[in-house]
Amino acid sequence: MTGYSVLDDDVETSTQRVQRHSQLLSAQLQALREQMYPPEAMKSLKTFSSREVAQMLGIGESTLRQMSLDGVGAQPERQKNGRRAYNLEQINELRHFLAQKRPTEAQNFLPYRREGERLQVLAVANFKGGSAKTTTTVHLAHYLALQGLRVLVIDLDPQASISTMFGYQPEFDVAENQTIYAAIRYDEEERIPLSDVIRKTYFDGIDIVPGNLELMEYEHETPQAIANGLSRGEGMFFRRLKSVLSEVESSYDVVLIDAPPQLGYLTLGALYAATSLLITVHPAMLDVASMNQFLAMLTDILSVIESAGGELEHDFVRYVLTRHNPHDVPQVNIAALLRSLFGSDVLAASVVETTAIANAGLEKKSLYELPPGAVSRDTLSRALESVDAVNSEILSHIYQAWGRS
Repeated sequence: MTGYSVLDDDVETSTQRVQRHSQLLSAQLQALREQMYPPEAMKSLKTFSSREVAQMLGIGESTLRQMSLDGVGAQPERQKNGRRAYNLEQINELRHFLAQKRPTEAQNFLPYRREGERLQVLAVANFKGGSAKTTTTVHLAHYLALQGLRVLVIDLDPQASISTMFGYQPEFDVAENQTIYAAIRYDEEERIPLSDVIRKTYFDGIDIVPGNLELMEYEHETPQAIANGLSRGEGMFFRRLKSVLSEVESSYDVVLIDAPPQLGYLTLGALYAATSLLITVHPAMLDVASMNQFLAMLTDILSVIESAGGELEHDFVRYVLTRHNPHDVPQVNIAALLRSLFGSDVLAASVVETTAIANAGLEKKSLYELPPGAVSRDTLSRALESVDAVNSEILSHIYQAWGRS
């Protein structure tokens, strides 16, 4: 007989092996983060050139240069080559300065929602892996913040992918009772205000409620809470997220919810809290078939919510085509099929499949964070054009919901 034998005490069980692998991987991820973002092991955002800032503000580059020479508004950093570089916080300071100096154009510089414009809560959902749900959410959050809006990102996914994208490693940086679970849990003694779990991010204008595996507790506890009569009225399981969002709505223009990839209690709460839905879909047959099942289940569950007294008022529901290869004939055909079936509910723009997004993801960045030279200029330009078109279209729907032209 070939092989070898070990003592029973030396045999590693499957549980022990998986635990060991988890610990090894966590430690390595932490080490990589510290290597990528020394010395404080935190992410930071690139600076922007005068040309980029002028385009973002909608003013002439000469006007921006003159403001710098006159010493008015936020003052940029001078690089070794003499060029001016602004960080996003300074850009937002300039927005406030210009809005004050040009009151008739104030809304162009500061597009904050006004009185009567309700908080826009966008839930990004699909239970099919590979639909680029988190990547779509990150790019949309960054785009909206670069436009001057105040954004809150809520990570509802126990895998916490979007938290990682914002520089938070779940097992190291998110302690017990530090997720949205802390604000919606059924235990009144342990429940805390939503504001206590909101964190600032390195990206000025974006706050986040990070996630981790603790979120699974809500899925486990809700059936028992319903049985014990704890899920009633405003405390009903699908109303709890919407209820706590009302505590902080005055601080934000848009809330983006990265929903988990299944139709659980957390996802139902997100769908009820949402004023609008974004459903990501990769235009491939298996993905579309999976989305069909998702929509069928979603219909049944939303009907249950409505029968329980929950009113669903969504300003818009849109399908976002992601990882789209416009040169792949089957994908083109499926995209055309979806547009013929759903009409304008499918965004006109689509996110093309590109190595630029993939390369950025390896560094836990969006396209908006990539410094010059990270990928070829043409590749980055084409990728940004695609992502900008999608995000601009979504922003136009937000403005329409607010009654703006």
